Amino acid sequence: LIGALGMFLYGMNLMSSGLQKAAGSGLRHLLGAMTSNPVKAVLTGFGVTAVIQSSSATTVMVVGFVSAGLLTLAQAIGVIMGANIGTTMTAWIISIFGFKADVSALAVPLMALGFVMSLSKKDKLRNISEFIIGFSLLFLGLSLMKESVPDLKAHPEVLGFIQTWSGHGFGSVLLFLALGTILTLVLQSSSATVALTLIMLNMGWIQFDMAAAMVLGENIGTTITANIAASVGNIDAKRAALAHTIFNIFGVIWALAVFPWFVKMVQWLVSLLTSDPETSLVYGISMFHTTFNLINTLIMIWFTKQI
Repeated sequence: LIGALGMFLYGMNLMSSGLQKAAGSGLRHLLGAMTSNPVKAVLTGFGVTAVIQSSSATTVMVVGFVSAGLLTLAQAIGVIMGANIGTTMTAWIISIFGFKADVSALAVPLMALGFVMSLSKKDKLRNISEFIIGFSLLFLGLSLMKESVPDLKAHPEVLGFIQTWSGHGFGSVLLFLALGTILTLVLQSSSATVALTLIMLNMGWIQFDMAAAMVLGENIGTTITANIAASVGNIDAKRAALAHTIFNIFGVIWALAVFPWFVKMVQWLVSLLTSDPETSLVYGISMFHTTFNLINTLIMIWFTKQI
């Protein structure tokens, strides 16, 4: 499981670094032009993160740009808000493709294509090959992760301790929130933790509301990467990373205050999409993740200056 997780994370890193290189310095000019107002900044953060599939990569880049004086703190906050919405696309990709079709069957031929492209003399092709190989490893890692996770139906005792965490009312919600935060702190990737949460839910280890609580924790845990990156930056870089933390913690506080109703609303939204009980669980987590970050951004975008 740990090895498969390593492959998943390595694939994600490779994929985002390949794309960043392929985009080149154009990305910097684009960021400056596309963050002239808060709405544009949010859309930029969303677009970049939806493409490179890592909000950590986007926030680390933003912290770098702020440090270099390419973005103001207000522009950076908007981009980080957008990155939070963009990162929820990974959960959708995994829930739509990762559990239905076996994408890992495509992964090996894609890796061969990536290898052939990596032999090219052209830098651009080599960068794209890095992205393709990263994409393949990501899904290969996901399918290996699903295989390595013990099937609880056959061995319920393996993760019995997590199942005992349920049934304590609001205390359970806080326990799973802490679990999501700690897992994300350790793995340095909210996408990887969301993937694990989806697998746990798919295997029937945890109920939907507990998985939703884990997603809230993942939103807190993911802020650590930008703070680590900012620790070597200037004061503005540290402020940008701290703004990310404030934004996510505020979101989690209001989400906890309305948690039972919020979960019910998300389940209702998913029931409009699908009636298949298994699919609706997996889609539900992606919907919860997206809805949470959308509402949080709609509230917080008006307070950019105050933040």
